[in-house]
Amino acid sequence: MITKWREKRYFVYVIITCIALVLPFLRINSNHFFLLSFDKKELHLLFTRFDMQELYLMPFCFIFLFLFIFFLTTLGGRIWCGWSCPQTIFRVIYRDLIQTKILKNYKNIKDKQKPAISSTKTAIGVAMWAILAFVAACNFMWYFVPPEDFFYYFKNPAEHKLLIGIVAFITFWLVLDVCYLAERFCVYLCPYARVQSVMFDNDTIQVIYDENRGGKIYDKHTKLWKKPQIQDAQCTGCEACVKICPTHIDIRKGMQLECINCLECVDACSKTMSGLNLPSLINWSSENSIKTKQKVKYARFRTVAYCIALVIVVTALFLMSGKKENMLLNINRTSELYRVMDDGSVQNYYTFLFQNTDKKPHNYYFDTNDSNLKILKPLEAITIQPGAKQRVIVTISTDAKHANGDTKRIKIHAFATDDKDRISVERNTIFVYPKEQK
Repeated sequence: MITKWREKRYFVYVIITCIALVLPFLRINSNHFFLLSFDKKELHLLFTRFDMQELYLMPFCFIFLFLFIFFLTTLGGRIWCGWSCPQTIFRVIYRDLIQTKILKNYKNIKDKQKPAISSTKTAIGVAMWAILAFVAACNFMWYFVPPEDFFYYFKNPAEHKLLIGIVAFITFWLVLDVCYLAERFCVYLCPYARVQSVMFDNDTIQVIYDENRGGKIYDKHTKLWKKPQIQDAQCTGCEACVKICPTHIDIRKGMQLECINCLECVDACSKTMSGLNLPSLINWSSENSIKTKQKVKYARFRTVAYCIALVIVVTALFLMSGKKENMLLNINRTSELYRVMDDGSVQNYYTFLFQNTDKKPHNYYFDTNDSNLKILKPLEAITIQPGAKQRVIVTISTDAKHANGDTKRIKIHAFATDDKDRISVERNTIFVYPKEQK
């Protein structure tokens, strides 16, 4: 049976590309699915807006990302590299689509070892890719500068030189990387290629040449022959698997660091072997599955452990994101902790920093959980615009009869007077009494 992994990969590439391009434009109540804005100092996650002071969610996002990649690696080897990595997608667009299909600068995508036919066509291909690289650079920046601001900033390049410079640098890097470094980036520069090898076990899905059926081609990385000189060896020596490999390896040598699990060699071998009514000698399977002739064991200790960890992180992320506060309040003590007034009352002084993280202006005020305390300043609610901060000097007083020489913990309940049920926070602080004179 002829496998069609390439077509499936291309379909996945189209889906990923569409999602990456469309996602920055999707908004619910002016909130993005994901946006880390350094300009406005806010994080948008799952269409919820968070202030920079609420970035306690970011560690959970990074933990989830790394755990998910580790899980994929343990389960399916370098499946990320062959099926999702932008580097691989960009190389397919440049090499297979632009240079091969459109410009005919390579004879066909089945032989990636032959050099380009024309240097002129190569230059044209680089220019075509540079346009797409610019789009990709802009797309990347949309996750840090929302499109509605990005296009406005681009109309005034003189006032936003840093943004223009970053986009230009990313574009230049993508042209250099995709057109010159090519798969050498995967082999020599990508740190993931080095890390992933320690995550493999005998049940990890890899691209494996079945030496028992095909015959031994290499012995300790030394090539013995093109076609096995062993009776009943099924490998024909066509080397279609070698010619089609984008990283220029011979998978018959065994598992290699350069293999990115693109499965191009599997398709090539399946086509050759189908003419002999035999299954492919190269399969996407595990070492144990090849040896035992049984199905791949997906559920094992390492994969189950990663799944449990991912569930814990996702649960924590949703629970923490559900605690979104539409106002922020920081309470600091002033340098003058307290003062005893002529009438014997005690006053404490605080600095309240209010921040409106909602999308509309609100009037903010507060109270305490102690009926013996009285708010002397401010006497009226404070109006704060969306996204704005305001520092307020607060004076709280109590009568002398309540001054017992202790430091008392009190709770401040701050709220929006126009939306008290939805917008309110509680903060703990202290009220200091003077020491009793003996």
